[in-house]
Amino acid sequence: MAASALALTACGGGTQAASTGGDADKKIVMGFAQVGAESGWRSANTKSVQESAKEAGIELKFSDAQQKQENQIKAIRSYIQQKVDVIAFSPVVESGWDTVLKEAKDAKIPVILTDRAVDSADKSLYKTFLGSDFVLEGKKAGEWLVAESKAATDTVNIVEIQGTTGSAPANDRKEGFEAAIKADPKLKIIASQSGDFTRSGGKQVMEAFLKNNPDIDVVFAHNDDEGLGAIEAIEAAGKVPGKDIKIITIDAVKDGMTALSTGKINYIVECSPLLGTQLMDLAKKVLAGETVPERVVTEETTFTQEQAIKALPTRQY
Repeated sequence: MAASALALTACGGGTQAASTGGDADKKIVMGFAQVGAESGWRSANTKSVQESAKEAGIELKFSDAQQKQENQIKAIRSYIQQKVDVIAFSPVVESGWDTVLKEAKDAKIPVILTDRAVDSADKSLYKTFLGSDFVLEGKKAGEWLVAESKAATDTVNIVEIQGTTGSAPANDRKEGFEAAIKADPKLKIIASQSGDFTRSGGKQVMEAFLKNNPDIDVVFAHNDDEGLGAIEAIEAAGKVPGKDIKIITIDAVKDGMTALSTGKINYIVECSPLLGTQLMDLAKKVLAGETVPERVVTEETTFTQEQAIKALPTRQY
């Protein structure tokens, strides 16, 4: 996976020697606290981490937080007690991590953020953040809609199905999308609600939108699963997804790409879940005392229907 560093300075206070005690044969132990299994993207992300750890010869202690911050905090504290070498996690929400991250720092266990960021002012609490630029993803979605709506003469009514409330991707994708559509005053968000990044949540939210707003032109869903749920609700209402109501999503997992290839989704911004290899490489560098970038961004693309048809046969997730 190609990656570009946005910053070249090491994150946090100084470098830390590898916690292998000089024993080159000692296997690195990583504690990984996953958000959950709320979507196809998350399942692919988990698989990538697990397979990459095995390939890298790293022992992985894995926990599923079931989308609850308190479960992640318990898992991280358990990893601290077990004296793992490195902790990695994808935060359920952005805030509320300083205390437990300080505990890890005091225990001299480096922390790597993957996929999602935290809003802590103390950057020394973690070594690096590996993941996508969520603001840019939202911006790409909005820019496509601006171009697509140029010929429209009436107001374009948009409903937004947000991700998990308080999470970095939900906050940032909303910010990027809204910034992009300001370029066209015809584009108006008439309703916005969280679908919690799940297909069932997307369906429920879309059902409510359709009930309360008879004239919907566009759905912007923060991930494919929410968009796929919205498709179910739109079809149940007797409308044609992709035609009567345009749909824009983010992720580009196989189910989403399939819907795009058949015209039920109109545009997808990619967010790659295959972060495992980069994560293991960063963990080894951190434990070896090497300087790592404080931000590593994955390179991603966008897909139209034609591009989805071409990409699907070799899609890994």
